[in-house]
Amino acid sequence: MLVDSHCHLSHPDLVADIDAVVGQARAAGVDTMLNICTRLDEFAAVRGIAEHCADIYCSVGVHPHEASNHRDLTAAHLGKLAAHPRVVAIGETGLDYYYDNSPREDQVAGFRTHCQAAQETGLPLVVHSRDADDETASILAEAAATGSIGGVIHCFTGSPALAQAALDLGFYISFSGILTFKKADDLRAIATTVPLDRLLVETDAPYLAPVPMRGQRNEPAFVTHTAAALAELHGISAQALHERTTANFFRLFAKTSPPAGRAL
Repeated sequence: MLVDSHCHLSHPDLVADIDAVVGQARAAGVDTMLNICTRLDEFAAVRGIAEHCADIYCSVGVHPHEASNHRDLTAAHLGKLAAHPRVVAIGETGLDYYYDNSPREDQVAGFRTHCQAAQETGLPLVVHSRDADDETASILAEAAATGSIGGVIHCFTGSPALAQAALDLGFYISFSGILTFKKADDLRAIATTVPLDRLLVETDAPYLAPVPMRGQRNEPAFVTHTAAALAELHGISAQALHERTTANFFRLFAKTSPPAGRAL
């Protein structure tokens, strides 16, 4: 069995046929999914899927693209929403200096708010970082200096330095379908350096469908292709990779529970 550690099931491209998407994932052996929140006005829908689908969990948070629309966000409010039993993570949050859809000062402020919420709730942080490696590492280190914090750098596309900084702080690193892209040699090289006990796999569905599904709408069932690529890079069987990343997921997201009958 396998876990999709980061997907957007509430996205319009997926939610219209959510039952089929979930069914196809389970048929592919993907029996646990983490549905990610990107705006507070979508949180009810994100949470609703987790409430009504067994073995689907969710996060609460504000994507850096949306930071300017949430300038009054507080750690206390995030913490209140995160008290729901199906909410297992804070985020996704972080910095995106590639698109700069929100002013950088708003992104930084929002990121720090999420770090505080993660520390206050004890939940892991789901971090988005694009073209902001140094700043991401600096803010996480700043937070770690004030208290315990952990989480995952999702859809990792950063530098070896960011990967090492995250690992040094106890974070996990998650790889998406980008790992399978033809021009992703540098990323594949980094993936080989991440210890097996810190790896996660994800789809980021409906975005970034992996080879050989490129050009299609991405969905959780396709995480098997990324897992196969990652297993090959580490020189282990697909089954061994599935077991490792699944155990990592349930260790990091401690509010989750393995499906009935699964031994980890």
